[in-house]
Amino acid sequence: MRTRQFDVVVVGGGGAALRAAIAAHEAGPGLEVALLTKGKLGESGVTATACSDRMAYHATLKHTEPRGADAWRYHAEDVYRIGGCVSDADLAATLARNAGESFYYLDELGVPFAKRDDGLADQFVTDGSEYARACYTGPYTANHIEQALVRKIRTTPVKIIENTMALEIIKDGDKAAGLLIIDTESEEYSAVAAKAVVLATGGAGELFAVNVFPEGMTGDGQAMALRAGAELVNMEFIQIGLSSVKTKLACSGSMFRALPRLVNSDGDEFLPNYYKGDAASMFNILFKKGASWPVSKEEPSSVIDIAVAKENARGKKVYLDYSANPAGLDLASLDEKLRSWYTDTKAVNLDAADVIAGPLARLKLINAPVVEWLAERGIDLAKGDKIELAPATQHFQGGIKILKNAGTCIPGLYAAGEAAGGQHGANRPGGNALMDSQVFGKIAGESAAGHAREVEQSADVEATAEALADETSRKIMTCCPGGCGKFTAAEGRERIQSAMSLATGVVRTEAGIKRAINAVCEVMINGIFAYQHGAAHAIETLNMIDSALAVLTACRARKESRGPHLFFEDETTITPMDRSDDFEKYVVVGLKDGRLTTEWREPVRTFD
Repeated sequence: MRTRQFDVVVVGGGGAALRAAIAAHEAGPGLEVALLTKGKLGESGVTATACSDRMAYHATLKHTEPRGADAWRYHAEDVYRIGGCVSDADLAATLARNAGESFYYLDELGVPFAKRDDGLADQFVTDGSEYARACYTGPYTANHIEQALVRKIRTTPVKIIENTMALEIIKDGDKAAGLLIIDTESEEYSAVAAKAVVLATGGAGELFAVNVFPEGMTGDGQAMALRAGAELVNMEFIQIGLSSVKTKLACSGSMFRALPRLVNSDGDEFLPNYYKGDAASMFNILFKKGASWPVSKEEPSSVIDIAVAKENARGKKVYLDYSANPAGLDLASLDEKLRSWYTDTKAVNLDAADVIAGPLARLKLINAPVVEWLAERGIDLAKGDKIELAPATQHFQGGIKILKNAGTCIPGLYAAGEAAGGQHGANRPGGNALMDSQVFGKIAGESAAGHAREVEQSADVEATAEALADETSRKIMTCCPGGCGKFTAAEGRERIQSAMSLATGVVRTEAGIKRAINAVCEVMINGIFAYQHGAAHAIETLNMIDSALAVLTACRARKESRGPHLFFEDETTITPMDRSDDFEKYVVVGLKDGRLTTEWREPVRTFD
């Protein structure tokens, strides 16, 4: 088997992986550093493809209120508090302390952050934060960061290995020593020997039928780490928000502030069936949904997410309809604060006849570009088209448990970005995901470089890789579809996605999770056959099995509601269980003797 040797190998192609590879080179200029990505560099992964209304990068800068040497503490407190006190406070402090430096690094690379007239970064307030820390370039902030990092890494000697999937972590005793990999085009196995490995493979968005992730986000890093003996944490906390099924657009902000109709495929306005307050307060909640995406137990607007999920579970499609006002809408009855948002922030006269007449006119006045954006993608609101809406997976808050140095419980193995866990809790301030990728991406790269300088290269990588390759081949190539009960990879995925969407979407119950575990285990027991889409696709599906079972195990353990984890007494109730102080800790999932284990553990409570 072909074996290549490097000092540090980074797996992934997004912002965290790029920053880690660059940092490993900067920290150890003489080290051999490689970056492995499943797709083409700069074109695959979340950072390269994600966009939203105004994508934020959260950072406490020199001019950020309240200023001063301890300003980072306010940021750290927001991360920990908004996270529901189930993340590690020392990791929150690490994010807050290093956010400014990470911003200035990107600014120097040429990321076109919006600036004020005085040349300083423009910032706004996001999700529960007291101070304005969100920097931005516009809808494509993530893409601009990716592009700048790609330009930077191409000026370094870092070896870029594209169209290559990491399959298993090779260990030498208890420490990481390399990777088994496969070329996704030739399907040839090979090995990489490395003194340190960084996993920055993103979240497992494809576990769910509806998600806003690009293709290939199948939980590879989490699954590999789990099989190698690493711990996963906070896997039940998955941010889910109402999105366009056709375009994957997150339907937040103006989409709800325009106060459209919410109808099902029977044409019924169903929200009053789930919201038990009066009509006036229901429309206030509908407006506020625009500022509380994704779903969170702590936000009253979660009733809208629950209503949509319940309708979907009944087999009904759900739509945003801008062709007419919701029944009973009276703009004059809106809270004065909401009315002033229209008049003072958007200069919209709520007493004008066209504004009163319908939501499309309101949407055009507060966000005309989104109407054009949707029309370009085949949804013409002016012609009466409706936006099919569903809860979509958007971000994994948990992942491979890390320490302040981005290290895991396996020496030589590091993690960063959405693949890592412990730095975020149940929720997170908007803009912290991008910032996290850069802060812990840099730390992971530097830590990996430091480790690589201190250890010797393993001599047994090739033999171990050959054994792992044989085992992987047996898992996916021993049967033909229909011949002995195995699922094709596509069939397996569909079953996993269906089970996960029903059981671990917005509405979670003991009975639903148990059914999903059985469904995923059925796929695991029957096995996956590499068919049509090739070996890498089949191996991704095997990773989805491991990642799905880790998520289900964590969800089943947390019998309370916190952040996006809404747990219900049973499937007939429409109100989630309350948050409980008894669960103000996190669930650590591990693998022992082939079985998943759970451990409740107290998070780090201090910032220092």
